[in-house]
Amino acid sequence: MDSVMAKILVIDDEKSICENLELYLAEEGYEVVTANTGTDGLNKAAQVSPDVVVLDIRLPDIDGFTVLEDLKEENENAKVIMITAHHDMDTTIKAMKEGAFDYIHKPINIDELDIAIQRALKTSEMERKIDGLLMEPSRNFKVGDIIGSGRAMREIFKTIGVVSQSRTTVLIQGESGTGKELIAKVIHNNTSATEPYIAVNCSAIVDTLLESELFGHEKGSFTGAINKKLGKFELARYGTVFLDEISEMSLNLQAKLLRVLQEMEFERVGGKDRVKVNARIIAATNKDLKTLVDEGKFRDDLYYRLNIVTINIPPLRERRDDIPALVDYLLKKINRDLHKKIAGVSDEMMEIFMKYGWPGNVRELENLLVRASVVAKGHVLGLEDFPDLTGGISRTGMSGKTGFICEMDDEGKRFLTLDEIEERHIRRIIERVGKNKGEICEILGISRPTLERKLEKYGIHFE
Repeated sequence: MDSVMAKILVIDDEKSICENLELYLAEEGYEVVTANTGTDGLNKAAQVSPDVVVLDIRLPDIDGFTVLEDLKEENENAKVIMITAHHDMDTTIKAMKEGAFDYIHKPINIDELDIAIQRALKTSEMERKIDGLLMEPSRNFKVGDIIGSGRAMREIFKTIGVVSQSRTTVLIQGESGTGKELIAKVIHNNTSATEPYIAVNCSAIVDTLLESELFGHEKGSFTGAINKKLGKFELARYGTVFLDEISEMSLNLQAKLLRVLQEMEFERVGGKDRVKVNARIIAATNKDLKTLVDEGKFRDDLYYRLNIVTINIPPLRERRDDIPALVDYLLKKINRDLHKKIAGVSDEMMEIFMKYGWPGNVRELENLLVRASVVAKGHVLGLEDFPDLTGGISRTGMSGKTGFICEMDDEGKRFLTLDEIEERHIRRIIERVGKNKGEICEILGISRPTLERKLEKYGIHFE
């Protein structure tokens, strides 16, 4: 938003503060209206529809929190910056919880207030640009959808369609966080949705207990077995048993699982009767089973039994074109689960998403979006909402663009070295101000000889 057009309402019972802020903000190009009571402030807010309200908590007639509540009730997107002379934690928490955009202590630091106003206006601008996105029917995702339009994902969809017509064993391979269990559930829902789906994490249960979990046990078969227990294979009936992290299963249990796959039957721990297996088995791993076979850590005969149909899920960094659709889908899910109204992410943030390496894949993306949505002050998630990726917001420059601390290479696979960051920064300065070495030295805060050495070091030549 152009600050010339922005309207700022200042509500404070101290006339000197109103006068000083009016003078300063008017010089900055804002249209300023002031009020010394909460009632007058609400009346003026109704008259001028301010873009930002600077609101004191202590007012002579009504409490600032009541004014905040009325402002938000009139316009839920109102950007209210609250100010107070009291530095107590409870008041700060209450202000942010009740919808304040920011919170500033007295005496007012004018730079801090200026930054807060700029952020509020920028958030409002992003919200207007993306207004109506939540009602857009173009992407009617539902819970359990697999999001992807690239070639690799289309092949996975085809494979799911094929295996859903039978009950063959399926092996799903992919890095942590790529959505292996989601694919297992989709296969189950397309094959035997009315039957049980039972997931077992092979790395989370010790070997002796895992055997009992999978196959069950007879009463008195071991210390503590006071009753007969049915195992997962039995409980699943004609449904699905999902064995996650199958690579962590001991060689002893691998041999017993191989027998299940070969004969489709097993014996409970301590039992003699054979129990038939009717469930489909889907196994998943974030490791290369073939490599583990070569290292003697995984049975080759079990590997070939599992490897009848294999689905390899590509990491998120190899399907970046799916990121916008994934963000859209995940935000809809977050809005529903957390009762939020997040409309999207800013263009700057999406650009970072598209370059980042995503070592945690879709799970990392979802976790970041959830955390950002919980603390977001607006309906559009921006750079300041993702400090883990951006390192927080740096000071805004003349161009209005915001830099961020943690820079990565163009493929988003690694952080840049200090020399690489310095070279990139120097080249950006040159692109911005031209080849005026005096001005470049002034901006960088270095001498002419130092600049010359750096230009030679990074192979930057002036004509």
